[in-house]
Amino acid sequence: MQYKTFKDEIQLSRLGMGVMRLPILEGNEAKIDYEKAEKLISHCMEQGINYYDTAYIYHGGKSEEFLGKALAKYPRDSFYVADKYNFQAQPDYCKQFQEQLVRLNMDRIDFYLLHGLQDTFAEEMIGNGCISYFDQMKKDGKIKYLGFSFHGTAELLKKLLKLYSWDFVQIQFNYYDWYFTDAKELYEILEQAQIPVMVMEPVHGGLLANLTEKAADKLKSMNSELSLASWAMRWVMGYDNIQVVLSGMSDDIQVYDNIKTFSEAVPLTDEEKEQIKEAAEMQKAIITVPCTECRYCTPNCPQGLDIPFLLESYNKAKVGGVWRIRHLKQMPEEKSPAACIGCKACTKHCPQGFEIPKYIKELDEMLSTL
Repeated sequence: MQYKTFKDEIQLSRLGMGVMRLPILEGNEAKIDYEKAEKLISHCMEQGINYYDTAYIYHGGKSEEFLGKALAKYPRDSFYVADKYNFQAQPDYCKQFQEQLVRLNMDRIDFYLLHGLQDTFAEEMIGNGCISYFDQMKKDGKIKYLGFSFHGTAELLKKLLKLYSWDFVQIQFNYYDWYFTDAKELYEILEQAQIPVMVMEPVHGGLLANLTEKAADKLKSMNSELSLASWAMRWVMGYDNIQVVLSGMSDDIQVYDNIKTFSEAVPLTDEEKEQIKEAAEMQKAIITVPCTECRYCTPNCPQGLDIPFLLESYNKAKVGGVWRIRHLKQMPEEKSPAACIGCKACTKHCPQGFEIPKYIKELDEMLSTL
């Protein structure tokens, strides 16, 4: 396992275990399969992984309790736990933090984060006094390092960096988001501020481990024995300001594949980087709708929907994640994706022949998960 020095000269494994996709029973996220999940943690510890990331809401609120029990048999100084304050689940930060210590059965949390800051609620969240409270917990030794995980705009990130002397920041970072969303800009802001980056979604929620056939063939043509996920991991490892790369591993195959990748830590060649970029472009072309915003569809929609805007939102969700369209929840119902009646008047007038109602329906389904 490769390690990288963090503050106070502590050594963090470059691969971290995200405790949010554990084996479960009966298809119920809140019913963790303790036997299988504990074996995963044991394998991670045996292979030198020492960073474990959980949160108040993971596995229906059961992840923290599980992690505390799974790590109880190991010396406390042999691992580091990251946990998060989720404003939307429980605004009372004092109550939530104390509950987390109980769930974990620990007297401190090594890395603590404000969870998933977004433009839609960041102002309300940071205005409730939580930063001051967690800073006091840090002074009291209940928190070692304080940071936040982020799903917002570059403008919001810059504002947040001015509020506090953060120890680290966690962002969604992978080659797909680098080329097609704002990962590059966010990373460079943090790099310039000299704030270490913890990475979430290095394989974009599984997308980069399950590429379309053409995109996958592009990578397999270089080395058919390497997993698609390993290409994504090696790409992330190539950036100097990356401290820990989190992977929500759910079985031994994923654990050992990642262990192999992070133990060997083979840098990508320039040719491999170019091939990865081409694979990303192939993937994007297939999963998005190349709408030109000609607006031939809109005058013919009996519901008066702004179809190009909805298709743009669809693309944002498909490329960058469903959280990027959370603002649509605030739309008037009569202008939302749910208002589409599937009449196909739009399709008849689309020069490119897109099956627009199909995409609008999928957009509505994605919104329903938020």
